[in-house]
Amino acid sequence: MGLHRMIQRMLKRTSPSLEPQHRPAKHGISLQPDLSGNLEAIRSSCGNSPDLVIREIELPDGGERKFAVIYVDGLTDAKSINHFILDPLLLAIRDLPQELAAEPNADLLQRLARSVLPVGQILEVSEMTPLLQGLLFGQAAIMADGSSRVILIGMKGGEDRGVQEPSAQTVIRGPKEGFTEDLSTNIALVRRKIRDPRLWLEEFRIGRMTHTRITVMYLKGTAKEEVIQEVRSRLERIRIDGILESGYIEELIQDRTFTPFPTMFHSERPDVIAAGLLEGRIAILVDGTPFVLLVPALFPQFFQAAEDYYQRSDIATFLRILRYISFFIALLGPSLYIAITTFHHEMLPPPLLISLIAQRGRVPFPAFIEALMMEVTFELLREAGVRLPRAVGQAVSIVGALVIGQAAVEAGIISAAMVIVVAITAISSFVIPAYNMGIAVRMLRFGLMGLAASFGLYGMIVGLILIIQHLCGLRSFGVPYMTPFSPVSLSDQKDTIARAPLWGLFSRPRFLSPQNPDREDTPPT
Repeated sequence: MGLHRMIQRMLKRTSPSLEPQHRPAKHGISLQPDLSGNLEAIRSSCGNSPDLVIREIELPDGGERKFAVIYVDGLTDAKSINHFILDPLLLAIRDLPQELAAEPNADLLQRLARSVLPVGQILEVSEMTPLLQGLLFGQAAIMADGSSRVILIGMKGGEDRGVQEPSAQTVIRGPKEGFTEDLSTNIALVRRKIRDPRLWLEEFRIGRMTHTRITVMYLKGTAKEEVIQEVRSRLERIRIDGILESGYIEELIQDRTFTPFPTMFHSERPDVIAAGLLEGRIAILVDGTPFVLLVPALFPQFFQAAEDYYQRSDIATFLRILRYISFFIALLGPSLYIAITTFHHEMLPPPLLISLIAQRGRVPFPAFIEALMMEVTFELLREAGVRLPRAVGQAVSIVGALVIGQAAVEAGIISAAMVIVVAITAISSFVIPAYNMGIAVRMLRFGLMGLAASFGLYGMIVGLILIIQHLCGLRSFGVPYMTPFSPVSLSDQKDTIARAPLWGLFSRPRFLSPQNPDREDTPPT
């Protein structure tokens, strides 16, 4: 009797209707008051899939009134459904007061959902399209015979990868947590870094068939409103059947398609994304991938690592200078060797020139063909090391490089100096923190090798001029790509090649035009 009176008081305190919160983008098929017809329509829409679970419940009135709980196995947490939905619902129906048992099913279902179920998210829909989308997003549905409305309850579950150390962007000193494939987890990881109500989120659903959740994250009052609006408009213009990874979004909304250089930055580290948000940038999170996009992205950003801000400024400056030197070695190393040994022998000291001539005396190919064979071979080994299983991939790439290089030198196909040049070039390309920037360098290297083989240093200089001209013409969401190098911004040089001490970084980058350029502590507006 005590439980009977408690349920009665809870039901009387609740309102008779739920406020609809989930509306479909387009008008779809409306649900009918017939429970059996609705369940058959759901089964038909899903092709009678075996993972669609439908649990029918009958009231103790001879089976004239029925309820149904529907969910997709693997996308929802079955234990939570049993504990937070089925158990309370069955208990409440069993001890339902007589004066409430006569209510229509629609009102009774709403009262039970609002008062008995110990869950947080409750939505109401009346059409088939949002119902199916809710089920496929991990929600559980409660339907009642005689009601054309369905209650959706957030019960997302299933197996997923937990928070682990990032595999592509490791650091010696710094946080070890990385993003996962779950969007809600990724949002929480960023919010743990920035505990401020001005961190705003906007959600989009993109993909006609995948309905992928895309979240735009920015600091209100810091990020530039024009850039935020540009991100919104580009996302809204996407028309595609599916989004499976953030690379889809990157390619669909970037400023220019035909460029080897990346114009959007991605990271799997929450601290890197949080630092970008604090500077006035905008993050784009995609459900199903641990890589988060950050815009605007400029050329110097791809040579900065998270660890630069966890070490002293002098150490960070030294490492950044080393990365820029590595960039030029990876870009110009083989072409410089080809140009000097083919056209400009006078630039070499006589002892070194004699040694190179002696080595190349047995090589039947010109320097360009020699370098091309070695570079292509190394690219094949690198790609094989990435695609092979992790246990053997690294061993194959290292042993293959050593064996092939040594055998080629002994056979007289390749000179020893060329092996050294290609090895140094390859090592230098790995120093660049951003993998996509390293790919751009590897692609441009072959073009510069051809120019060096044809015109010597003059061809290299022309190639560099064309690359610089192309870089200066790029933009990332309206911001010049080479800022603060071109156009020059002296105030922003404190965090490009050299990093000033943290006490000297109390102003945000001017090229982002942040609404709040001062990093000092200010009370929220």
